[in-house]
Amino acid sequence: MFATFLVGLREGLEAALIVSILVAYLVKSDQRRYLPHVWIGAAAAVLVSVGAGAALNYGSAYLSLAGQERFEAVTSLLAVAFVTWMIFWMRVAAKKMGGDLRERLSGAIAIGPIAVTAIAFLAVIREGLETALILYAMIDFAESPAASLGAAAGGIAAAVAVGAGLYYGALRVNLTRFFTWTGVLLVLVAAGMFKYAVHDFQEAGDLPGLNAIAFDVSHVLVPGTWYGELLAGMFNLTPAPSVLECVAWAAYAVPVLVLFLLPRRQSRPEPKPRPEPAPAESN
Repeated sequence: MFATFLVGLREGLEAALIVSILVAYLVKSDQRRYLPHVWIGAAAAVLVSVGAGAALNYGSAYLSLAGQERFEAVTSLLAVAFVTWMIFWMRVAAKKMGGDLRERLSGAIAIGPIAVTAIAFLAVIREGLETALILYAMIDFAESPAASLGAAAGGIAAAVAVGAGLYYGALRVNLTRFFTWTGVLLVLVAAGMFKYAVHDFQEAGDLPGLNAIAFDVSHVLVPGTWYGELLAGMFNLTPAPSVLECVAWAAYAVPVLVLFLLPRRQSRPEPKPRPEPAPAESN
């Protein structure tokens, strides 16, 4: 549940920041008449995202058992790719995101209301579709899908509240630190999803080694206990994983964590050219 709450909070806050930037620009530039178009675009993006999540859930029910395993494995891999792209994209683009959005919105205002609605829709739909795919992959191996989905909704609601507080100036959140710590946790979550995808491919018979158990700590990590459920739901940590699952987990988690935590290189400003000396006057 905490993992889905974290995804809902992180993705929801990104969407809330996008909407708040658009709204703030319209208010400060005295273009309030376009505010309904921003809300319409954002609401349409949310509805499309919910529909995409429902299509993933109900569409997989018509597949065979092996087909379901493969479908769940592929969606898990896609979710891992989206999570990885998301955390690195926010690490780089967070500082210039506001300027880019304001520039696009300014151009859309010059075109008309439909363009403003499209800007809001496209800005939010990316976050929504990412959330739908990631949550589908995570809820698929959850013990209580309904509770996990409720936790994700709670994360999104908390993100909306934080976004409103940031907009009205009631909250001061260090977004760089927030995205760094949640990024680390999401790397571990993604590593668990990658491990789960390998397990599904093994269940479908596409990968070998299903019965080659790396270790068995079921006497410590007892299924049904609160800590066992927390580790299984958060990081897909199972008491008796296969060797290939452990290799997949480490092969993803170690290099991605190292790359994510490496300090970013600061771009040096280009040196200004020195003025050429004035030519000497001839006598």
